[in-house]
Amino acid sequence: MTTYQIISATGLKQLQQQAEVQIVDIRDPASFEKGHIPGAVQLGNHNLTTFIAQADMDKPLVVVCYHGISSQSAAEYLHQQGFDEVYSLDGGFAAWPWYD
Repeated sequence: MTTYQIISATGLKQLQQQAEVQIVDIRDPASFEKGHIPGAVQLGNHNLTTFIAQADMDKPLVVVCYHGISSQSAAEYLHQQGFDEVYSLDGGFAAWPWYD
């Protein structure tokens, strides 16, 4: 059973208009620095425990990777950690049309 949802880039923009959304980007730090969705936090093994301890489990959480594959397993994991509403960005950062 899937415990997260797939969301399109347009769907994410719409969700951001309706609610305060937490966005985590699981790409490597260098890729994150080159460009990321505004408001996103780079999430990796170095800050995962701290992020989970400090995050609001009730706010929607969107996981972003390169192309939308790795984010699915990360979304599943984060849901298991207690996040209620978790999404994986379909197509990943490559599908985000609003980057510079």
